[in-house]
Formats: sequence, structure tokens, C-alpha cells
Amino acid sequence: MSLPELGIYIHIPFCKQKCTYCDFISFPNQEEKQEKYTQKLLEEIEQNKELISKYQVTTLYIGGGTPSYIESKNIVQIINTIQKNIKEKIEEMEVTIEVNPGTVTKQKLNDYKKCGINRLSIGLQTTNDELLKTIGRIHNYKEFLNTYQLAREVGFENINVDLMIGLPNQTIKDIKESLKKVIDLKPEHISIYSLIVEPNTPMEKMIEEKTLILPTEEEERKQYHYVKNQLELHGYEHYEISNFAIPKKQAKHNLNCWEQKEYIGVGVAAHSYINKKRYSNTENLEEYLKGNIEQTKTIHEIQEIEEQKKEYMLLGLRKLQGVQIIKFKEKFGENPLFIFRKEIEKLVKQGLIEIDLDNILLTPKGLDFANLVWEEFV
Repeated sequence: MSLPELGIYIHIPFCKQKCTYCDFISFPNQEEKQEKYTQKLLEEIEQNKELISKYQVTTLYIGGGTPSYIESKNIVQIINTIQKNIKEKIEEMEVTIEVNPGTVTKQKLNDYKKCGINRLSIGLQTTNDELLKTIGRIHNYKEFLNTYQLAREVGFENINVDLMIGLPNQTIKDIKESLKKVIDLKPEHISIYSLIVEPNTPMEKMIEEKTLILPTEEEERKQYHYVKNQLELHGYEHYEISNFAIPKKQAKHNLNCWEQKEYIGVGVAAHSYINKKRYSNTENLEEYLKGNIEQTKTIHEIQEIEEQKKEYMLLGLRKLQGVQIIKFKEKFGENPLFIFRKEIEKLVKQGLIEIDLDNILLTPKGLDFANLVWEEFV
């Protein structure tokens, strides 16, 4: 009997400068704590080795913050410690690190490649330098291009580029220019995120004071559908609401999460999903650095079977391949067409999903679809 799959997420909470829209747990300009934080991460990995040994580790994702902001020797230490505590070979897994232009060098990229990292996610957001300043990014488009070219020179063959829509003062012309420039580079994966203005961020204040103006909902919807159509015309498969990839280059780490597979988070504020339990580490950096890691964890949910079924449907319907009925039956021993017949009937009538003998398939309505599905299954 094969072991269940597990993803490992490593949170690096440091960055050079916090973006105006960011509400992630991240700490700008705290270089003096990076070494101590790395050692605490290594300690937490060691503490979890018995748990990890019960799984087949298939993906590793290093996110932030800005992981490329810290010294690459620390990233290498983290990778080597994980390799020491798992039976799988790092180089045979999907291993992703998020990098931001302006924080990465050719030496860092070489170090990443040599230790087994095989996928980069580069945070571009837009090719418009004025918009980049508006949202607080530390780089310009030229620096992004340099980072991308260095990554190719070093040998990275699996690169994601992040773009954003719905930014203040962003026009459809800006979207078209950014998309063309990125498509011309031929990255394997492109993620498209719609700006969400989070409470208590500098951007929220600027919008309230009307120093920044957001596109209307109709304008943002046009931006989204333009992006979707253009990417599909250029051979990118729209496999999840915000994600597009050339064949066989979908992000396995994220797909596993949407398929309700388990993952363990390491680092401050990192979340885990193990044995139907969702929990997270403390969001307080000092508490994480000084305290007993196990004592700082917070349990958010211990799922009952009914909640697990609903979540499986909700996560599954983020993907364009939908929810496979046969996989639902294998996992829960029941037919989702019967359990959720009222919800499914409503969504079918709205033209948002269609049913065949093997799958529940969503009609790719993107963000509109996601909101309606969320309402039905939560």
C-alpha cells in the first residue's frame, strides 16, 4: 500500500520593503534575525521528521515574504535538512522558490539550482514601472527581465511569472502590454491575480482618501477575460481560476492542495493540514524565535466528514477539470451527485457547471464562477 502524499511549505517572512497591498505575515529589513530564524526552521523540520516519515513527500514550496531576500546559504541549509529527513530525492520532486527582482543574483540562482530547486515563481505583477511604484514594488521591468534571463542562463526550465489585474489606475492597455511582453518570454506558467484590498493596508488608506482609484467591477471583468482569452490563444491551459500553464507544467504543489491532499507548514505563521486537522504556527516572530514551537501552534479546525466533503467539492471546482465523481467515491464512499444534488442542480441551471458520466466539469467563468461556487458549498 502506497503512502499518502505530503507537500512541505517553508515560510520565509522577510522582505526588503512591504508592498502597499500586502497583509501577509512579513517583516521588512530585519536582516539581523535571518540567521536565527533559519536555525529555528531547521529545528522545526527535525521535530517533524517522524510525522513526515509516514508520507511520500512530493512537493516543496518556499514562499514568503521574499525568500530570495535572505542569503542563499540559508536556503541551501533548509533544502539539505529536508533532504536528510525524507526518503525521496529532492531533485525528483517539484521544488519551488518565490523570487522577486531586485533581491536575486546569478550566484543565488546557481545555489538554488545546485541544491535541488527546479521551479521559480517570479513576482512581476506588471511591466508598467509607474504602476510598480504605486503598489510599492522595489523593482522595475528592466530588473525583472534581468532576473528572468539570469534564471534561464542558470538552467531553470520551469518558471512561473505572477501578474496582477485590477490595480489602481491600471487600464486595459496596461494589461495588454504586460501580457504581450510576458508571453513573448515563454514562461512555462503564468499566474493572474486580481487585487484584493485588505483591511489596514496602506493601499486601503490611499483608496479611502481617493489618492488611488480602482477599476470598476466591469473593467476588471474585461481585464480578466482578455487575459484568459489571450493566454489560451497562446497555448496556455487555464487549469485553475488564477493559473495558466503549458502542458505538463501545472503547479503540482497547489494542485495537491486543491485536491485536499495533506501538507505541513514550517516557519512563522505557516499553516498545515494533517489528518483532517488545520493548524498554524504563531504569527509573532519573536514568539516563534524564542518559544517552544509546538506550544505556539493554533488549531483552527478539526474537520468532521461533512465539512471535508463540502471542502473537497469547493476546492475541486476551482480546477477546470472539476471534481471526478469516481475519486469522490473512492475517498468518501458516496456519490457527490446525490449528496449535493440541490447545489449542483442550481449551478447547472445557471450554466456554471456541466455533468457527464465521469466528471463534474465547470464552465470556465473564472472569478464570477468562483464566488457563486463558494456561496453554494460553505
